[in-house]
Amino acid sequence: MGTHKLEDDELIRKISDKDLLAFKQLVERHKILVYNTCYNILGDHHQAEEAAQDVFLQVYKSAGSFRHKSKVSTWIYRIAVNRSLNIIRHNKRFRWIKSLSTLEKEETGGEEPDKLLERKEMKSLLKSVVDSLPEKQRAAFILNKYENLSPSAIAEILGISTNSVEVRIHRAKASIQKKLISLLKKNP
Repeated sequence: MGTHKLEDDELIRKISDKDLLAFKQLVERHKILVYNTCYNILGDHHQAEEAAQDVFLQVYKSAGSFRHKSKVSTWIYRIAVNRSLNIIRHNKRFRWIKSLSTLEKEETGGEEPDKLLERKEMKSLLKSVVDSLPEKQRAAFILNKYENLSPSAIAEILGISTNSVEVRIHRAKASIQKKLISLLKKNP
C-alpha cells in the first residue's frame, strides 16, 4: 500500500477482518471528531477521553455489521453521540453541558473585575438553563450550535427527519429564551 490512503469504507471492511493497521488509521482520522463530540456533550475532558475510547472499541467490534448505507463518519458520529448520552443517562454526576467558559475564548485584558464576574455569572446561568433541556433537544441543540452541523447532518446522526431536528432546535431555543427571561426577572 505504501502512502496510499484508504477510504473509510475500505478501512471498515479491513477492520471487520480484524486488520489493526486499518483500525489505527481510522482512529487517527476520526479521533479529534469523536473526542470533540464526546467533550461537547459531556463537558468533562476525562469522561470524553474514556467515551472516545469506548466509541472506537465499539467501532472495532461492530465494523462487520456496518451496512455502508451512510458515510462511515456519520456512523462514528452517531456512536459517539449515543455513547455520550448513555453516560448521562446512567450516571447523573456526569453532566452534558460543556462549561461555557471553554466554548468561547476568554479575552479579559483590561476588563473590569465586576464586568468579568457578571459575564461569568451569565454564562453559568445559561449553562444551567441549557442543562435543563430535555435530552433530545439538548443533543440537537449542541450538535447545531457547538459542532456547527446542519440539520440534515444532525438528522442522519440521530436517525430522525430533518424536520424533527429543526423542531427540536427551535423548541430548545424557545425554552432557553423563556427560562432565561424568567430567571432574569426573578434575579435582576
